Amino acid sequence: MSDVTKKKAWTDQREGFTTSLQYLKGRMLGEIQSIKTPWKKLNDASTNGLEWHSTTVIAGRPAAGKTLAKDQIIREAFILNAADNFRVLEFQFEMLARNSAIREYSSHLNKPFKYLCSADGTLTQAELEKCYAYAKERVKYPIDVVETPCTVADFITIIKEYMETHAYTEDVKHKRPVNDMGLVELTVHKEKRYRKTIITLDHSLLLKKAPYEKDKYDMLHSLGEACTALKRKYPIAFILLSQLNRNIDSPDRNEDGKVGNYILESDIFGSDALLQHADLLIGLNRPGKADIKFYGPDRYIIDHKYIIVMHFLKSRNGETGFAFFNGEFDKMRITEIPTPGRQERRMKT
Repeated sequence: MSDVTKKKAWTDQREGFTTSLQYLKGRMLGEIQSIKTPWKKLNDASTNGLEWHSTTVIAGRPAAGKTLAKDQIIREAFILNAADNFRVLEFQFEMLARNSAIREYSSHLNKPFKYLCSADGTLTQAELEKCYAYAKERVKYPIDVVETPCTVADFITIIKEYMETHAYTEDVKHKRPVNDMGLVELTVHKEKRYRKTIITLDHSLLLKKAPYEKDKYDMLHSLGEACTALKRKYPIAFILLSQLNRNIDSPDRNEDGKVGNYILESDIFGSDALLQHADLLIGLNRPGKADIKFYGPDRYIIDHKYIIVMHFLKSRNGETGFAFFNGEFDKMRITEIPTPGRQERRMKT
C-alpha cells in the first residue's frame, strides 16, 4: 500500500484557508519573512526575497556567474537576515570548500583570488591576518558542507538526517473547552520543530545517476520531485545551480539586437524536469562574453564583458522580466547597475 492510501488522501478546504490566514498574519506582523538577497532587483522579482518552502533554480553557461551569485547569497544571508534563525547546508561538488573560502576572502579584502594565492603578487602578513580574522568570525555561522557526489536518493537521505539532527522541541499552548459555560483549560505540551535551512546544490548535473535512472534527464526529474517533497515537509529554501543548453551559443543567437539574445525557459538543461518544480527560475547571461554589443530587440548597450543579465523566467509569486548587474569576478561579487541605455536607431529618410 502506498503512503497516500495509508491515510485519508483529502483534507477539508478549511485547512488551506486557516493556514493561509496564519501565514498572512505572520507576514503582516513581520514574524514570517523571506530570505533577503544582496540585490533589490532580485528581491523585487520574488516575494521580497526567497521564500521558505521554495526552490530557486539559477541556470547559466560556464562563467556566467552562477556560483558567484549563490556564494554571495549565502555569504550575506546571515547579515541581511540577522533576526532569522536558520542553518545552511551546501552540496558542493564542483569546488573544494577551501577554494570557496578563499573566494570569500577575496570579496572581503577586495583582492583577486590569484593575488590571495600569491600567484599574481605576494600576499602580505597583514592581509593574511585579515583572512584569519574573517575566518574566525565566519565559522560562527551554522554552515555545513557535503563534498562527496551522491545520487538523488542519497541527497534525500542526507537532508532528512540533517533536518532531524537539528530539530528541536517547543512548548505549545492549547485551550480546551471544559463546559458550556465558557470555561477553558490551558494545556502545554512539546511539539517538534524543524530548523529553517537554506540548501544549495552546485550543481545539479554533478549528482550521480542511479542505476534505475536511464539518463541525466531522468535524474533531474527525480531531483525536482525530491525537492518538492522535501520543501513541503521541511522549512527549506533550495538554491539549485544548473546549465543552459549549448544552443544559446549558436551564432544566430549571438547577433546584435536579436530576440534570440534572451534566455528562454527552453534553454535550461532539463527544463521540463526543473521548470515545473521551481518557484523561481533565473537564467544568467553574459552578452559581452559572446561579443554582443546591443542586447535584444531593445538593443541595450553592452559596453564590457562583465555585464550580467538576470532573466527572471518564472516567479510563482512575483513578476518575470530581467535586470542588469556587474560581475566583479576578480573580487568575487555581483553588484546592481542601472539598466543600460539603448542604441539610437536612425530613421530612414
